[in-house]
Amino acid sequence: MNHTPSLPQTNLELWPIGNCQVSGLIDQRGGLVWGCVPRVDGDPVFCSLLNGENDQAGVWRFELEGQVSSTQEYIRNTPNLVTTLTAEDGSAVEILDFCPRYERSGRMYRPVAYVRIVRPVAGNPRIRVKLKPLKNYGAGLAETTNGTNHIRYLVGPQALRLSTDAPIGYVLEGRSFRIEGDTHFFLGPDEPFVGNLREEVRGMEQRTRKYWQQWVRGLHIPFEWQEEVIRCAITLKLCQHEETGAIVAALTTSIPEAAHSERNWDYRYCWIRDSYYTVQALNRLGALDVLEKYLGYLRNIVDSAKGGQIQPLYSVMGESELDETTAAHLAGYRGMGPVRRGNAAYKQIQHDCYGQIVLPTAQGFIDKRLLRMADERDFESLEQVGEMAWAMHDQPDAGLWEFRTRQEVHTYSAVMCWAACDRLTTIASSIGKEDRAKLWQERADAIRAKIEAEAWVENGAEGGHYGASFESDYLDASLLQMVELRFIAPDNPRFLSTFAAIEKELRRGDHMLRYAAEDDFGAPETAFNVCTFWLIEALHLAGRDDEARKLFETMLSHTTQSGMLSEDLDYETDELWGNFPQTYSLVGVINCAGLLSKLWSDVR
Repeated sequence: MNHTPSLPQTNLELWPIGNCQVSGLIDQRGGLVWGCVPRVDGDPVFCSLLNGENDQAGVWRFELEGQVSSTQEYIRNTPNLVTTLTAEDGSAVEILDFCPRYERSGRMYRPVAYVRIVRPVAGNPRIRVKLKPLKNYGAGLAETTNGTNHIRYLVGPQALRLSTDAPIGYVLEGRSFRIEGDTHFFLGPDEPFVGNLREEVRGMEQRTRKYWQQWVRGLHIPFEWQEEVIRCAITLKLCQHEETGAIVAALTTSIPEAAHSERNWDYRYCWIRDSYYTVQALNRLGALDVLEKYLGYLRNIVDSAKGGQIQPLYSVMGESELDETTAAHLAGYRGMGPVRRGNAAYKQIQHDCYGQIVLPTAQGFIDKRLLRMADERDFESLEQVGEMAWAMHDQPDAGLWEFRTRQEVHTYSAVMCWAACDRLTTIASSIGKEDRAKLWQERADAIRAKIEAEAWVENGAEGGHYGASFESDYLDASLLQMVELRFIAPDNPRFLSTFAAIEKELRRGDHMLRYAAEDDFGAPETAFNVCTFWLIEALHLAGRDDEARKLFETMLSHTTQSGMLSEDLDYETDELWGNFPQTYSLVGVINCAGLLSKLWSDVR
């Protein structure tokens, strides 16, 4: 539970809500400060998070007169959030936030809608409703029209309609009023609200609560750190755009990786790499619904590529061109612009994506629980991806860290190409195509030999290590993934010496850098959270479990009150930086909890 005694500086103490169609971030005072419509990569009509010190627009807030504190918590096993605001005279209100999600008329009801219920819980509270959506990436306030019980906000070519039983005039004019009973706000599609607002909204919340609690009930979670794992799982699911199955890397754009670094990127897109890690983690928990949707998205990506190059990222609708521009009207997080829309990384060559398509897709041929099992035609399409992996395994690319000004043959990319061929061997055998299995095994063996010859760096008495690329001997935390990908055993001397070299070069106390060498923007200033989780995994594999558990608990202490992590962390101040919530980081929590937890069978 979060306690806020005063107005905080803009920070990442944010609480995600959503329904797999739209999402929002609620700040410590209960304000909706980030939310895009009609989907995660749409226009941020709520964008005060990226509007510098301007908290007067792009926000939806209930201001309690004389407020001195707030507390926040999720309703158990849901993303439905309760914020309690308390005033100096003891009066208080409770805000219940959620986005509707439940089955209705044989399909999932997940409208482009935010629902808020405000109820008095002590004294005689007076509130002011500040509802000021912006349009066109902060270019101007949305114009309004209104009726007796609704307000229309014209946000670009579409409109949102607020249906409420609060006094419309007070809302329009921003006037303070006493709240004496439960008051309901439904901001959604521009159409008349059907039915009794009070009863319908309350029913929506109850059905949404039931949906999420039933979904969580089906998860296979570790014995320890249950609440942390459940919260991360729920949030990862919120990062899926259910209509297509795409999974975004984060819900935000342009939160800097470090202060004034201009490493401000738009993460509201589907990276093939990030999504692979997400479905892998959720699959370990038994959340097959996310995997099934994502496999459908991948099939469409593969079809569109027509046997050619796969991009590192696409829009949630599968769009391939994501031209990068800046939003001139938004100052940025704490005024640290630019605010970017789109991501030029879509133009990059990153060969690891071939493995990251094959690996999750392989399950579709083997897992009998799936509603749609993959067939021979799917295998033929997947072999086209494998052909690209074979052709590109020793060709330069931008690497998984997406260097913008240089290319090398990155070891991680080559290992992922090996993994594509290795898993195609398994798939071919599972469907009785032994001739194809033989071909893919030969190719996997050839790639392995190439990696062992070109990536290994001799280092005298220290035993050597794998390099981050074939052309250089610098180190990269992604090399720790070689065990996870089954390229090498954890007790192999080459892995152990590589781990020792990485720990010596890249570890900063309790944190891990991606790499220490300068990149396009200079030397990295913050630790990359998922790399710290990779370090924890490697410590476990090396038999250093006590150290791994201690480091894992330290990482959990850095989570927000909502249980989230962003992409980066300042290893000197422990402040979170980077886009939020970051799927990579939440995956790290789930994976490490599963590795380090006591077994259920061992509990007495």
